Amino acid sequence: MDGFRVGEDDFELDGRPVRLLSGALHYFRVHEAQWGHRLAMLRAMGLNCVETYVPWNLHEPRPGTYRDVEALGRFLDAVHEAGLWAIVRPGPYICAEWENGGLPHWLTGAVGARVRTRDEEYLGHVNRWFRRLLPQVVARQRHRGGPVLMVQVENEYGSYGSDRVYLRRLADLLLAEGVEVPLFTSDGPEDHMLTGGSVPGVLATANFGSGARGAFAKLRAHRPGGPLMCMEFWCGWFDHWGAEHVVRDADDAAAALREILECGASVNLYMAHGGTNFAGWAGANRGGGSLHDGELQPDVTSYDYDAPVDEFGRATPKFWAFREVLAAYASAPLPEPPPPPPSLGAPASAPLPHWSSLDAVLDALGSPESEHAVPPTFEDLDVDRGLVRYTVTVPGPRKPYPLSVRGLRDRAVVYVDGERAGVLTEGTPTLLAPVAGPARVELWVESLGRVNYGPRTGEPKGITGGVLHERQYLHGVRARALRLDAFDVPSAVREVPAAASGEGRPGLYQGIVDIDSPGDAALSLPGWTRGFVWVNGFNLGRYWSAGPQTSLYVPGPVLRAGANEVWVLELEAGGERVTLV
Repeated sequence: MDGFRVGEDDFELDGRPVRLLSGALHYFRVHEAQWGHRLAMLRAMGLNCVETYVPWNLHEPRPGTYRDVEALGRFLDAVHEAGLWAIVRPGPYICAEWENGGLPHWLTGAVGARVRTRDEEYLGHVNRWFRRLLPQVVARQRHRGGPVLMVQVENEYGSYGSDRVYLRRLADLLLAEGVEVPLFTSDGPEDHMLTGGSVPGVLATANFGSGARGAFAKLRAHRPGGPLMCMEFWCGWFDHWGAEHVVRDADDAAAALREILECGASVNLYMAHGGTNFAGWAGANRGGGSLHDGELQPDVTSYDYDAPVDEFGRATPKFWAFREVLAAYASAPLPEPPPPPPSLGAPASAPLPHWSSLDAVLDALGSPESEHAVPPTFEDLDVDRGLVRYTVTVPGPRKPYPLSVRGLRDRAVVYVDGERAGVLTEGTPTLLAPVAGPARVELWVESLGRVNYGPRTGEPKGITGGVLHERQYLHGVRARALRLDAFDVPSAVREVPAAASGEGRPGLYQGIVDIDSPGDAALSLPGWTRGFVWVNGFNLGRYWSAGPQTSLYVPGPVLRAGANEVWVLELEAGGERVTLV
């Protein structure tokens, strides 16, 4: 029998048993010009398959407005050309340390806790999105001459909910839209996760980083038959701003991989190559407690993940350790890795002499100002990534009282009568110095990434409660939004009026860095605090002096010989120069 199927004990391809040796590589975290190189690295490591998520919010920024959905099809074509098979995990929720777990802000803002359930409003949006997305997958299934072998139903649903009706509706939707390859689910190897996240008649797989024998024993207790697969073998981990850099020993990870394969199982390395959270798409987690109700832990821009192929596409010691393990399961000698991508020929550094105040940037690129009884959320203002300036008046005359923000998500730089008064966060919501009235208060609020995992996925951003003076709410709040995608029009950015030198103030800094020989580079911002960087109009993502990330990856295809335009949107205290090495 031709095609790929789930057998009684093994996966079968054209009637013969086959083991999937897969690696996660997200097309949306890698510059398209570098897909071919990264896929060749996966083949050289000994993999025969690649897995990718699909981020709904990247492709449907507003309801019914789509942005390059065809990128998934182009990636799958590149996978096929590289001689690899493909596993597609279309969501609608993906986690992935991605903004809002891939769910659009306009969806979670409207539907709230009804997301990821049988709710008809939510499923109506899912149906529309899948009808637009799935043709990219359906046309590239294995039996139609493409690389796609399997498609996932939802993602780690047992870590979130228990609506089996919802999962069945999703599975039926995938089938109705033409998915004919096997479907699967993936969950942690725990009873509540497997019972909450699996679908009768659909292959269940497990996600873990070690202890394969125990994990598969738990999976077998729920599914006595069918092939075993670790759909996410966590061979590394991700980083949070302000925390320590996370690494996993290469030999330890290789031993865990060997144990999976000794169990006769298939595997998907998560991640094989992590890439980068360009353009501010990094998500966030909630730390502490089983409900993840603790402090916000925003993810850094790099998604290197301590993966075997690093953020720059280079082989690490983990790559060679994995290659040694995987070679024993290959039917032929493994190909050699491709030549590394070119690197920047020589370091380059330059000042950014043109400065515009945040107010000037907002006037040029922001939304119109609106007035509200209470502060609108980012969702109310249709902001996915970016910041909002809230303005409120403290009536007077009145004596000084504490000024605080209830429900702040996530960070506010506060000005009182034009003078900086401090920085507020969810954990420190009150200004150190009391405020007398009358006074004009501005709060520049930034989202540091929407939660991507757990029961607080989809929580709103901005000021979600109110601004209080003493215990009195201040009403009549004016708001103006600055979306990051407003910078997608370079001509508009160049027209933002410039003033005198920024002298370390927040605002938009622009300048030129001259380069002799373009190639992959790291951009550092010594003396800068927090914000976003664009090079030749390409958004590299967020930087933050809190660490542990100290530079931003610049894909070689973004740079050009000669003059390169650099913009830095600094939100607290600017520096003087940027450096490419």
